[in-house]
Parts: sequence; structure tokens; C-alpha cells
Amino acid sequence: MTAALPLVLTVFVACTVEAIEALTIVLAAGLTRQWRSTFQGMAAALVVLAVIVGVLGPTITLLPLTALRLVVGALLLIFGLQWLRKAILRAAGYKALHDEASAYLREVAAAKAAPEVAKRGVSDWYAFTLAFKGVLLEGLEVVFIVITFGDNQRDLGAAVVGAAIAVAVVAVTGIVVRAPLAKVPENAMKFAVGIMLTSFGTFWGAEGVAVRWPGNDAALLVLVPVVAAVSLGYGAWMRRAHRISAAASPQTVTSKAEGVTG
Repeated sequence: MTAALPLVLTVFVACTVEAIEALTIVLAAGLTRQWRSTFQGMAAALVVLAVIVGVLGPTITLLPLTALRLVVGALLLIFGLQWLRKAILRAAGYKALHDEASAYLREVAAAKAAPEVAKRGVSDWYAFTLAFKGVLLEGLEVVFIVITFGDNQRDLGAAVVGAAIAVAVVAVTGIVVRAPLAKVPENAMKFAVGIMLTSFGTFWGAEGVAVRWPGNDAALLVLVPVVAAVSLGYGAWMRRAHRISAAASPQTVTSKAEGVTG
């Protein structure tokens, strides 16, 4: 279990972020509309996810390990760099911090404004589709993380454990507080996940083109801190540039922010 601990922790943090976003949508649907249709939407999404896992899981394991690591490494690198980019922009002030409380209020406002329509045996179609789409979209990210990390490390069980703990913790917390987890430092978590995805993506992608890392898996103990140091340094540089630009001209900052985020 000690050897699998880094895998469990990485999957746990990554899946926690997705579970929080799904919880926000489900709470907005259930508390504003009705829980029955919301639970029906959640159940339908979980069935679809189970089918996807049943099809993709065995298929991915049939691929040669080298090809699998190249493809998955490239995908993780793409996702990781996107997460890092957004986290750095938010930390530097060029992009607004993600606020689950605001997201929840937006979902609630939209849910209150939507008419209640019964369709296909569901008494509130809006609540059903809102919960279905939220759970399915965030669930697909969880499935991707679990399958890719688990298959690459040949320890799918550890990846599943990390994801299950994350979903359980978020779900129980949401039930207890009956509110979005707005106080969770989500941007910091996304920054950490971006570092891990980028590091693992670089590591596995390189192995997929026959690179032999010194110390094999132990090379991650160096690669992760290096990626973290570069990312933090870049974030600090951008924060300093943002402060200088803000002091010089607020209009210039607005133009730069629009150019970066666009």
C-alpha cells in the first residue's frame, strides 16, 4: 500500500476537484427544484458512466504499455498544462478566481427561472437534465483520471480507491452542510493537480518514446518538484508584472487580461 500511496493521493486530489463541481450542480438542482428528479438524473448519469468504464477499461488494457504511455502521457500533459495555465492566471490576477458560491448562485437563479415540465416519466425535466449533465461531465473526468493513472501504473485498484474516497468525502460533506464547498481552496487544488498531471504526462510520454529515466519511477520525486518550482516561479513573475501594470495603467491591465484569457 505504501508504494501505491502517491497514486492514491494524486487521484484523490484530482477527483475531489471534479466532485466539488458536480456537487454544486446537484445541490442547485435538488434544493431549488425537487430531489426526486435530481436523483433520477444522477442515477442515469452513473449508469452511462458505468457503461463507459465497462467498455473503455478492458479496451485500454489491451494496448501495448509503450503505446499506452505515449498516448496517455500526451493527453495528461495537455490537460495538466491547461489546468496550470488557468491556475497561474488566477493566482496572478489576470483571471477571476473560481468561486463555487457564485457558481451555485448562478445555477440556482437559472433553476428558479426555468419552467417545470414533465417528460418521459420524469416530473421535473430541468432538474433531471441539470443533474444528469453535471454528474456525467464531471464523472467523465474522474473516469479518465482513474483509468489512465490506474492502467499506466498497473494498479487500477489504488486509483479507484483514491477516486472513491474523494467522491465519498465530498458527498458526505455536501449532505452535512447542504451547501457548495465554497471555502475549499479550489484554485490551489487545481494548481497542485496541474503540476501532478503535467509531471506524470511528461514522465509517461517520454517513456512512450523509449526514454529511460534515471532511477525509473523515482525520477518523479525530482520531476514533480521541478515542475512545481517552474510553475510557482512563473506565477510569481506574472503577479509582479500584473502589479506593475496595475500601478501604471488600469486600462492597460484590462487589455492585457482580455488578451491572455481570450
